[in-house]
Amino acid sequence: MIEISNVKKVFKNKKVKVHALKDVSLKVEKGDIFGIVGYSGAGKSTLLRLVNLLEKPDSGSVKLEGKEIIGLSEGELNELRKNIGMVFQQFNLLETQTVYQNLKIPLVISKTPKSEINERIDELLDFVGLKDKKNVSVSKLSGGQKQRIGIARALATHPKILLCDEATSALDPKTTKSILELLKKINQEFGITILLITHEMEVVKEICNKVAVMQDGEIKEQGNIIEIFTNPKERITKDFISSVINNDIPVSLLKELDLTLPIVRLTFLGENSGQSLISEINKNFDITTKILSASINELGDTILGVLVIQLGGNLELIGKVEEFIVKSGVKVERMEII
Repeated sequence: MIEISNVKKVFKNKKVKVHALKDVSLKVEKGDIFGIVGYSGAGKSTLLRLVNLLEKPDSGSVKLEGKEIIGLSEGELNELRKNIGMVFQQFNLLETQTVYQNLKIPLVISKTPKSEINERIDELLDFVGLKDKKNVSVSKLSGGQKQRIGIARALATHPKILLCDEATSALDPKTTKSILELLKKINQEFGITILLITHEMEVVKEICNKVAVMQDGEIKEQGNIIEIFTNPKERITKDFISSVINNDIPVSLLKELDLTLPIVRLTFLGENSGQSLISEINKNFDITTKILSASINELGDTILGVLVIQLGGNLELIGKVEEFIVKSGVKVERMEII
C-alpha cells in the first residue's frame, strides 16, 4: 500500500544542515494501523508528509499501491491526494465557520455534486457521533469534538489512506481513548489504512498492529507490535515500552532482596498464565519463587503478561527451571539490578 525506500531529506539554512531523514525505508500493508513513534525531532512528521508529498525527499522512492509518486504532475498529485485523508494535532479547522461549512470545503474541492453534499455531511457527522453539531460554530466545540470533526473532514472524499499527525496529543486521556476507538472503527468498517505518528507508546499499544521506532532521522526498529513488545532490541524501544508496561520492583521490596539470587522477567502471551506457571515450578522443583511485580496488558486482541520473580535455591536447579519456563512457551530474561 505504502512503500518508502531509502529516502533522505536534509533541511538547510545559512548556518546548519538538519538531516531529517537518513536512508529511511518503511512498508505499510493495506489495512494496517501502522504507528511511528519517536521523540520530538526524530523525523516522524517529515516521514509522514512524504506519503502525500507535502514534503519531497532529496533521494529515494515513495510508492503508493505500487506506483512511484515522486515526479507526478500537479494535476496527478491533486488526484492522488483525494485518496489520502489527514488528521492534524491542532485540528486545522476554520474556527469562525460552522461544522457544516468546514465539512463542505473538501467536498467542494473534490467537485462532489451539490445534490450529494448535504447527504455526505450527514453521513460523516452520524459516523463520528456529532450529528447535532451540524450548524454549530467550531469555536463552540470541545477539543475532542473538534478532532472528531477533523476526522470527519479527512474521511469526506472516501480516502484509502488516513494520515494522523499526533492526532491525540492535545487531548486528555479519556478523550484520547475515544478518538483512538474511532480510528480503530474507521479501520475495521471501511478498511482504511492508517499511518499515524506519536510520541506516546500508549497510542501504539492501544490500536496499532505494526510499529516503527524513530530516533535522529532513522528507524531504529520496526515490526509487528507483538514482536516489538516481547523482544525489543534497541535501547530507545525498551524505553518506550517501559513507559506503558511497568516492570519496576518497588524500592521497599528491593531493599529486602538477596541480590546474589537471580531475578528474572517472564513474558507470556495469550493463554499462557504466569500464575499457573509459578504453581508448576513450585510443584516440580525444590526452589523458592517470589513475585516482585506483575502486569497484564492488551495489545490489540492479544494479552501480554509480564511477571518479575526471584528464584531461590540451587543454582544448577535454577538453570533447569529457566529451561522449563522456555519450554512452556514463555520468554525468560535475567535482570540486572543496579
